[in-house]
Amino acid sequence: MWFARQGFISDDEYLEITGITRDQSGEYECTAVNDVAAPDIRRVKVTVNYPPSISSPKNTGVSVGQKGILRCEASAVPVAEFQWFKEETRLANGLDGVRIENKGRMSTLTFFNVSEKDYGNYTCVAINKLGNTNASIILYVSVVIDVELQSNNS
Repeated sequence: MWFARQGFISDDEYLEITGITRDQSGEYECTAVNDVAAPDIRRVKVTVNYPPSISSPKNTGVSVGQKGILRCEASAVPVAEFQWFKEETRLANGLDGVRIENKGRMSTLTFFNVSEKDYGNYTCVAINKLGNTNASIILYVSVVIDVELQSNNS
């Protein structure tokens, strides 16, 4: 009998999963039972590979001289590799005052001191052996207005 995380699946000698989706990844267990011996249990881990998918990229507003961070999150198996571009130019870690940091599903592009030239459209590209996808993320000017209220004691 075959069992999955969500319960009993089949009482056949084999398990055939057609049209498998990434939600069906996980551990499956086969149990053989008879009247002679104790049940024999074997487990198998099923990994479903799929191309990257970027979730909800968000544009970011930052004032000149401030720190700005663009984030790109992608789910993929195997885990995606990331690249960042501004227009047609690929960005490199440490150049032009930016840091690129990739940790698991997340890539961040950090500007330590945003200048006028930094504003614009950036592209995050997520790649694995099954494909690639990209998302556009805009770094835009965020203006903080400091309004000082004055009282008139006349």
